[in-house]
Amino acid sequence: MKHVLYSSVAAIAFSAVLAATPMSASAQKGKAQNVSISRHDIGGVVSGPHGPEAGVWVIAETHDLPTRYAKIVVTDDQGRYVVPDLPNGKYQVWVRGYGLIDSPKVDAAPGKHLNLTAVPAPNDAAAAQYYPAIYWFSMLKIPAADQFGGKSDIPGNVTQQDWLTTIKNKACVGCHQLGAIGTRTIPAAFGSFKTGEEAWARRIQSGQAAPLMINPIAGQLGSVPLKYFGDWTDRVAAGELPPKPERPSGIERNVVVTTWDWGTEKQYLHDLISSDKRNPTVNAYGKLYGSPEYATDHLPVLDPKTGQVSYVTPPEGADVPQALGPGHAAIEKPMAASAYWGTEQVWDTKFDNHNDMFDAKGRVWMTGTNHAPGTPAFCRKGSDNPYAKAFPIDSNERQLAMFDPKSGKFTFVDTCFGTHHLQFGFDKDNTLWTSGGGPVVGWLDTKVFDETGSAEKAQGWAPFVLDTNGDGKLGDYTEPGQPPDPNKDMRIAGSGTYAVMPNPVDGSVWFTFNIFAGRSGIVRFDPKTKLSEFYAIPKPGFGPRGGDIDSKGVVWVSLASGHLGSFDRSKCKGPLNGPKATGDQCPEGWSFYKYPGPGFAGIGDNSAEASYYSWVDQHDAVGLGKDVPISTGNENDGFDALVDGKMIVLRIPYPIGFYAKGLDARIDDPGAGWKGKGLWSSEGDRTPWLKEGGKGMLPMAVHIQIRPNPLAH
Repeated sequence: MKHVLYSSVAAIAFSAVLAATPMSASAQKGKAQNVSISRHDIGGVVSGPHGPEAGVWVIAETHDLPTRYAKIVVTDDQGRYVVPDLPNGKYQVWVRGYGLIDSPKVDAAPGKHLNLTAVPAPNDAAAAQYYPAIYWFSMLKIPAADQFGGKSDIPGNVTQQDWLTTIKNKACVGCHQLGAIGTRTIPAAFGSFKTGEEAWARRIQSGQAAPLMINPIAGQLGSVPLKYFGDWTDRVAAGELPPKPERPSGIERNVVVTTWDWGTEKQYLHDLISSDKRNPTVNAYGKLYGSPEYATDHLPVLDPKTGQVSYVTPPEGADVPQALGPGHAAIEKPMAASAYWGTEQVWDTKFDNHNDMFDAKGRVWMTGTNHAPGTPAFCRKGSDNPYAKAFPIDSNERQLAMFDPKSGKFTFVDTCFGTHHLQFGFDKDNTLWTSGGGPVVGWLDTKVFDETGSAEKAQGWAPFVLDTNGDGKLGDYTEPGQPPDPNKDMRIAGSGTYAVMPNPVDGSVWFTFNIFAGRSGIVRFDPKTKLSEFYAIPKPGFGPRGGDIDSKGVVWVSLASGHLGSFDRSKCKGPLNGPKATGDQCPEGWSFYKYPGPGFAGIGDNSAEASYYSWVDQHDAVGLGKDVPISTGNENDGFDALVDGKMIVLRIPYPIGFYAKGLDARIDDPGAGWKGKGLWSSEGDRTPWLKEGGKGMLPMAVHIQIRPNPLAH
């Protein structure tokens, strides 16, 4: 399947070019010369049968570097383009856009003008092959509200919100994109089926993540979604088409996308890190570090200056088992054969590196497993450790590690609490805050750790306790499920924390909470009092996943409702503690911004976007402005940014099917304007073989820059 993009489209490309009305050679040359370029750029004009093509992509790709490299720009309103700052090499350049099919690839080199001829799509079906996944995903039918509450074959305890949350960012789109060519069709390798429902029942048994598909679909939702997914792919196979997108406009035309392949064809990447969120000039022009989660222990490292990919491998002990099976989001052996890899075990990690962060010294801190299951004695009941006395911990699945690029050495940190995401606080001790601790929040004082080398002395943890008796102090508390006691506080629990967000304003730490079980929302933890505040998400919002905080202390959260939610605690009018402060005490603090793209039919005004994570640019390191929130646009093939109250899409149009699980940004040179800054991310889909190109395609590192206009160079 490698390098095949919709053969029916490719087969007609040449004839369509011949049918297009050509511009004279002298006219083309004259227009190209009017586009200013440097010796490192390629520039010119894109024209179609009816004149200049505005808002289409020009893609320049080379295989002359150590890894595949591509740079992508958008044409201006006169069809002009400049692909800036290309490394030396031989490039192939072509046009892609809505209403078009790919133009023939043209050989080119930096420093040359190049006019290109766009190829109109011969029909709507050919044009639709280039649409983002969300347009196809929005064709999926959602059960009407009157089908819930025990009124149909849907389990009676399931609500429409539960249904949407599960098929969007909690389960299905929580791991891979739905709507790309690899998921809106059924692989022939699965065989023949009488119905689409049967085909989907087979599909979700495939590979090492089968339980993560089977349990929510067949368990929680009683297998009912299978007929809806089957109906969807049957309609696609029969030729039904999605709505048409609009071409990029405004700021979207100023985007410059650069991509590098890294990693392997069988193993995915969850995330990458480029700098310190608190100071994005750390690691300027430096290497990027990837997190492969369950895929492998060989962590990819990309040098974007050279395109060189290398690997670092933590020295795991022989007693450390593979991080697969119970307690993990993957199993050791495939439940049923993959259409791509058969019954081969393609994921084999022990370290299970989920997330990384740079510190101010340029060291890379990681969540990862460093010993067999269990915790040190000082974590457990009977220990003299004050945190263990208050809340003992017997086991966890993932701890901390630190990699020093200068020495090339790993240091393992044995935490009592489990870890998932991590972020540094803004305090003088450089406290590292973590999520994934289940019933507790966990932290590491890295200053103490550097001074003593003692994990026990440097770490702490605490349960989430609401001040329901209103005395402002942590005291005796009721346990989850127990009736309220007016004289006690209340401990809350569920699946626990997910995103972690230290507040630069007051030192508090925020989390998204109970993503997978329990009442979901966000939690504020006060390190001074060890008390928490819980805020549930009012309608129309629901289904949080990842989130971040801005420089003013406002929290931003990706929601399964198809919104970016924001919560401003300063807007709260009522008491934030006491017996009524259990989640519904501040609906006025919430605001919601609908994500771009079409929505599902029949459920009101909505977006089918299923964002996994949101990140806030506290330092204008991307170029869209300070405190601009940016969400992973997991169905929009890129990122969704809220700029001056308006959503814009930063799409990666090649290869089709881009899906990210995280992002950050770096300022390489504060004096270089747009060229010295940009967003960094890695493709995070667990199945890179489902995107354009199919089996053999690799994960990508992505850099997005925002120039002042489409011709800046």
